[in-house]
Amino acid sequence: MVVLIVSLLVAILTLMYGGALFYLKKGWAKLSPIDITEQTCNTTVSILIAARNEEEKIKNTIEDVLAQDYPSHLMQLIIVDDHSTDKTSEIVRSFADRGVKLIVLNEKEALNSYKKKAISEAINQSDGELIISTDADCRMGSKWLRTIVSLYESGDYKLISSPVVYFEEQNLFEKMQSLEFLFLISLGASGIGNGKPTTCNGANLAYKRDVFLELNGFQGIDNLASGDDELFMHKVAAAYPQGIAFCKSRDAFVFTHAKASLGEFVQQRKRWASKSTSYKNKWLLGLGIMIWVFNLSIFLNVIAGFINPIFWMIAAASFGIKAVCELLFMIPVCQFVGRAKLLWYQPFLSLIHILYLIYIGIAGNSGKYMWKGRMVR
Repeated sequence: MVVLIVSLLVAILTLMYGGALFYLKKGWAKLSPIDITEQTCNTTVSILIAARNEEEKIKNTIEDVLAQDYPSHLMQLIIVDDHSTDKTSEIVRSFADRGVKLIVLNEKEALNSYKKKAISEAINQSDGELIISTDADCRMGSKWLRTIVSLYESGDYKLISSPVVYFEEQNLFEKMQSLEFLFLISLGASGIGNGKPTTCNGANLAYKRDVFLELNGFQGIDNLASGDDELFMHKVAAAYPQGIAFCKSRDAFVFTHAKASLGEFVQQRKRWASKSTSYKNKWLLGLGIMIWVFNLSIFLNVIAGFINPIFWMIAAASFGIKAVCELLFMIPVCQFVGRAKLLWYQPFLSLIHILYLIYIGIAGNSGKYMWKGRMVR
């Protein structure tokens, strides 16, 4: 009787998970690839970067932004130094003669979110109609800005999420991160394709300045250190359900590096997971809980298999369906980014994901984490 009940529950969870991935796969297919035309872009843009101790990489990021194939009189670059203790500000100041604006945060009181403060300060001093945020350790091609603006000018969009991709991997651990990160980015894109925005990444996010001010910026979501990206997107989606888009173009890629160590990786994922406690969308919250419970069920069946081996068969069947569904979901995504070889790691990632999701789901919502040298919640 116990085996029957467990089998039924696991079957339901497995069908729900497979159905969710099938639904999201359809959302990815609904996203039309962006074709850059030769039309002249007329939108003024303010590119914002919040930086803390980024002396090793920020110069390359600034050079990439300034090298954009976009009218210079329509483009503004603002960098906010978030209490750096290295030469970040000095490097930014060396670009002053090229129009790069530097803001230095000098708050003496501790803040819930220094990054949200940095972005808010930059927006207050910005001139652009469209705000685009990225990070100080990112790289981008020369068509990045024009591609995003072309999509913005093609419709009545309030917020545009664009792809972030890992590159220059040095080992197997970083390649596995690349695949896992692509999974996360594509989940967010697929949600937008289905008209149900879920996640995005602040390293490549655009939104109307007027909309940010209209919605009072990060007010109401400033209790967490993180959340300047997807929690704000949820605010925009609530006010403008049809106003969210995803820029499905290789020219819109922003590139960044995977974490070099397991400790850094875990801290980053705990930070990302911490935002889920502030989700107000019941559909999104329910989806997250279902995925966590599904992975937990596989793990518990493996443990129960030491008592009754039939539970191992249940776990194996559930995992097999999970792995196949995830592979089918990731094939078009990896083809889109030109990284089809990463698919060889998908079965291993599907296995590792079980323990990873169980741990992060708990740790991300119950503890502190390190971010930019600060211990935050």
